Amino acid sequence: MSENKKNHKKHNYTRKYAKDFNILTILYQFYALYILFIPFSMLFYSIKLRKNKQKLNAPYIVAPNHISYFDPFLATLASGLGIAYMAKKELFEESNYVAKNISRLGAFAVNREKLEVSTIKSAREAFKAKFSLCIFPQGGIRKNKKIEAINKGFVVLAKMVKVDILPVSITGVEKYNWNIFKRQKIEISVGNPISYLEEEDDIIENWRKQVSSMSNYELA
Repeated sequence: MSENKKNHKKHNYTRKYAKDFNILTILYQFYALYILFIPFSMLFYSIKLRKNKQKLNAPYIVAPNHISYFDPFLATLASGLGIAYMAKKELFEESNYVAKNISRLGAFAVNREKLEVSTIKSAREAFKAKFSLCIFPQGGIRKNKKIEAINKGFVVLAKMVKVDILPVSITGVEKYNWNIFKRQKIEISVGNPISYLEEEDDIIENWRKQVSSMSNYELA
């Protein structure tokens, strides 16, 4: 086994500490978002952001619907820099290069099948550093314009760490556009925060209704 693979296997990407969410993370996010993603995406897309008019007091669990691989960048536009990401552990297993770079962006590996202790601890550390945390309640990408298959893990976590949930809707990237002569419109809308003190079912229904209303997606 090569030295590179050994180092990759030894690193624990499921566990992060407050010191790992720092100014370097924010600078890396700035570079990825404003130097790489936005200039590239503006060749093919126009992006419209509808911010909530009420004052938002971060940190939050930022909870967008999930329609494309662009969504983490779009969620960062909605919430602002200084955000951590829960990413499926399989992404960290693809290569050492991918694992290191998404980790530098503030992501940590999670098991999508169940909420593990390491996930809760890493989330607490992110909030301790005053970072928000991006979670996609639908888990995988859904391109059918329906708000369905909600995993209640984001609600369970919100109650454990005592942090409110910020609904975000993303539309316009259900199909990727590579036509430079016809820019496609992406819309990002920020909803009203949902208190973690509400009942689990009420939180999920509130999130579903807000995201459905902002995106005009069907409730399923």
